[in-house]
Amino acid sequence: MANVIEVTGKPLPPLRAWLKPHRIVLIAIALALAAYAGWTMRWDWIPDYAPLAVEGLWRTLWLLVVTCMLGFALAVPLGLAQAAGPAYLALPARAFCTVIRGTPLLLQLWLLYFGLGSLFPQFPWIRGSELWPYLRQAWPYAVLALTMSFAGYEGEVMRGAFAGVPRGQLESARAFGMSRWKIFRRIWLPQAIQRALPTLAGETVLQLKATPLVATITVVDIYAVSSRVRQDTFIIFEPLLLLALVYLVITGLIVLAFRRLEARVPARLG
Repeated sequence: MANVIEVTGKPLPPLRAWLKPHRIVLIAIALALAAYAGWTMRWDWIPDYAPLAVEGLWRTLWLLVVTCMLGFALAVPLGLAQAAGPAYLALPARAFCTVIRGTPLLLQLWLLYFGLGSLFPQFPWIRGSELWPYLRQAWPYAVLALTMSFAGYEGEVMRGAFAGVPRGQLESARAFGMSRWKIFRRIWLPQAIQRALPTLAGETVLQLKATPLVATITVVDIYAVSSRVRQDTFIIFEPLLLLALVYLVITGLIVLAFRRLEARVPARLG
């Protein structure tokens, strides 16, 4: 860190400040484990499955980004309706969040794919529509289930974030003659997002860990590729270890991105 000071009073260089003894030990252990895994385990299957793994990784990242963005866009009105909306908006929003948070994501995914998806072929006008080529595939149901799950959890977070903004600021803005939309856009929403950012980072990581469930409805993500390797080659540990490493790297990038964002948001608000 830039503010770390040596005994002499001089700031440490960034690299020396980062390389603390415990971090050096952890790096050494990680390198030793990597060397052991590379020497004793089988990795000859990687070239054969590399193209499929790249496709699965892309689909995992695509699902994560799209569902988080759509889910957050839905979570904002859900949170606002619960925090300050009338009863006819607050009650449905609260019911939606309660149902989503109270039922397993796997159950929601199966209800959409095996339940709702099995009803569409019974209607000729749906089978003859332009949407049928998409509705007969699995990925729209995966996107819908993951989006609803993220919106249900994050909607409750945004409810608390909206409620946590001091009412005095909103009343002062009204006294200055600001419109409701301008108050929401310039005062209420930015401060709510600032308060929700730490939780939003955790929910994004949880969303990443939920993406392997889409493999149960034939969507080929990075987890499904690992399962296929095990089924085809009967190699068990190596695909799982590589899969764990992929998820660790993605999680680290998510956490780093949100920490950078949390450090910049207060300055932007100020």
